[in-house]
Amino acid sequence: MRAVTVVGASLAGLHAARELRAQGFDGRLTVVGAEPHQPYDRPPLSKDFLMGAGDEDQVARLALTDPEELAELRAEWVLGTRARALDVRGRTVVLADGCSLASDGVVVATGASARRLPGPPFAGVHTLRGLDDARALRAELTRGPRRVVVIGAGFIGAETASSCVALGHDVTVVEAAPLPLAAQLGPELAPVCAGLHERGGARLLTGVGVAGLQGADVGTGTLPAVRAVELADGRSLPADVVVVGIGATPNTGWLAGSSLAVADGVLCDDGCVTALPQVVAVGDVARVGGVRAEHWTSATQQPRVAVRNLLAGRTVEAARPLPYFWSDQYGSRIQFAGRRADGDTVRILEGSPDALDGGGFLAVYERAGRTTAALAVDRARPFMKVRRGLAAQEHQAKGYADPVGVGVSRALASSSEAVV
Repeated sequence: MRAVTVVGASLAGLHAARELRAQGFDGRLTVVGAEPHQPYDRPPLSKDFLMGAGDEDQVARLALTDPEELAELRAEWVLGTRARALDVRGRTVVLADGCSLASDGVVVATGASARRLPGPPFAGVHTLRGLDDARALRAELTRGPRRVVVIGAGFIGAETASSCVALGHDVTVVEAAPLPLAAQLGPELAPVCAGLHERGGARLLTGVGVAGLQGADVGTGTLPAVRAVELADGRSLPADVVVVGIGATPNTGWLAGSSLAVADGVLCDDGCVTALPQVVAVGDVARVGGVRAEHWTSATQQPRVAVRNLLAGRTVEAARPLPYFWSDQYGSRIQFAGRRADGDTVRILEGSPDALDGGGFLAVYERAGRTTAALAVDRARPFMKVRRGLAAQEHQAKGYADPVGVGVSRALASSSEAVV
């Protein structure tokens, strides 16, 4: 293999480039990125960056690489240019500016884009997915007290609401589901996230959708400014700033007509390998073994396996990293690891979900006597022990069965227990 093109210059794309060099690829390496920025860290955008001063030092701290590593990677970086098409016959990536990059192998790492509300655009309405989004939102939040409505109480929405409260704004969070993060945490523990909003000082409205936005003209040639969020039940929420956090869609539009199988992401086998020869996919855009996981761990762990399979020309290893995510909200850190399913029972090992001001809690999910996942709020050290045990049990399991690993058993042995 003499040339590889990585399409996507964010976390997953950077890790793919690193793995190509680490695994011995010595040919021409090209990394294409739609944004003009070198790879940067996205999780701080809704937290520290949003609340920061916006100086260049803060931007520099987001960088995922440095000049020394860039020199070692020996990659050509084509930034600020979107990929427009993939010619599968020659594994050629066609760029929006008309240029073409012929390769022996392609890594698809184009990530996902924030979903937007239907309807006409308004000034003051923001999504928060990239650095430029965060800069634009922060500029609005520094103009004095604002009435902020956050639509969606998922991770991005909750973290943004927390940051806005910390900045002194009046914040209302609207969530269509009866509870925030119920799909991820289950009905027993999802109320904990609702409690964090209440404790932190944001109003949380659940079980109601958004019917649309209202605006006011501010002058010829400019977008009308948002003034209110209309709810499906008829209520109207005054708003100077609206943040839309209703999920993301994988960036697969450029693959239309390529014959690459796409269904809510690029379809891959368990090793990130697509049905097309010498094409793999990683990160938020990849549906690996039927699952598309928008998590930091997927973006950092999938590339090692994907690159190994790409260089081998076939699937020789599967990628099934243990799902893990964290979220910082209202001064508390939420951590989750594992594969919870509906019907799993919950055991509280430490603390209490009903007393978050008293030091948080640690809980595990179980199915048929086996530990499937763990959740902690402000209990980082004991959580990490259980997480390591969950990872060990996946590593030891044959055929990805789900027996309790030794690490989990030891972590649970000395813990007090309560069933929720």
